Amino acid sequence: MHHEFGLDPEIIYLNHAAVAPWPRRTEQAVVAFAGENRRLGATRYPEWLAREACLRQRLAALIGAASPDDIALMKNTSEALSVIAEGFPWRRGDNLVSFADEFPSNRLPWQALSGRGVETRLAPLNACDPEQALLALCDARTRLVSVSSVQYANGLRIDLEQIGAYCRRQGIRFCVDAIQSLGALPFAVDAVKADFVVADGHKWLLGPEGLALFYSRPSAREELRLVQFGWHMVEAVGDFDAGDWRPARSARRFECGSPNQLGIHALDASLSLLLEIGIEEIARRIEARVAAIIDEIDARGFELLTPRDATRRAGIVTFRVPGMDSQALYERLMAHQVICACRGGGVRFSPHFHTAPEQIRKAFTILSHLLSRAGA
Repeated sequence: MHHEFGLDPEIIYLNHAAVAPWPRRTEQAVVAFAGENRRLGATRYPEWLAREACLRQRLAALIGAASPDDIALMKNTSEALSVIAEGFPWRRGDNLVSFADEFPSNRLPWQALSGRGVETRLAPLNACDPEQALLALCDARTRLVSVSSVQYANGLRIDLEQIGAYCRRQGIRFCVDAIQSLGALPFAVDAVKADFVVADGHKWLLGPEGLALFYSRPSAREELRLVQFGWHMVEAVGDFDAGDWRPARSARRFECGSPNQLGIHALDASLSLLLEIGIEEIARRIEARVAAIIDEIDARGFELLTPRDATRRAGIVTFRVPGMDSQALYERLMAHQVICACRGGGVRFSPHFHTAPEQIRKAFTILSHLLSRAGA
């Protein structure tokens, strides 16, 4: 499957936790769609709708959803979380619980509810048992818990099943921002007992920006007040002359306007590759690359910020070089075509299944050279 990737040989790409490069088939799908549109316009729109239906089926399979009707296609994770936050039936005095240091997409929509009398409670991620610290903040007025499956800064993998089981027992809705795990780890929505799952397509799913998964359990879906309206979210979609209307029974009720057909063609192609290989196999390959990175970190005496326990990590490895400013080191690595990120006070590497082991070794050779020049 390595023929699916054609990165510039001068680039060492270790930044899939930010924006991933596309597979060849995704590029080809976009080129073909653009060419068809140029030649034929929307003549084949029924085929476009079939591609959209295929994508919903692939996304449902990816997370183990009961039906593609439970899948909405949103612009991004932030939009999906905002739809939940603004549509949820809050009462003044309610609270929701999350982790401190979540990515802003999974923090700002909740904090914006303060004007409606809804409290946001944040548990520390650095607790010995972060899940128990989170659940300890829940009480009789907790209506929703929202967490990232994998934390973006240090790669901490959260025990979603533990949190989901507690929420189900207590009648609390459970929302998972899965952007840092879908495409890198298996995900089973029933095992997690999630009511909502959201994830952009441009990281581990190897797709484009501008298209995201939004899963909603049917009972939870019915609770959300609609906050966006348009022709595409009605049950009788396409009946433009109807005087009355009702929202779609499916998750399409959250899609107010025209679908992103270009993004749909691209993400569908990317998912076809991931599902061909199998998420279990992808997770195994990613873990091997993560372990190789950690070995390189240990061999050089760097400080590992990501958990060592393999059950507590996914595809993210964050580390710090003692005595070196991480932002400055990141900038030097980027200048030498080691594409990475600066997060959580360290340098973040995030390989995917197709990352060649020799690329990892080369990245650390470059890093050692930079440190020797700096006198570190």
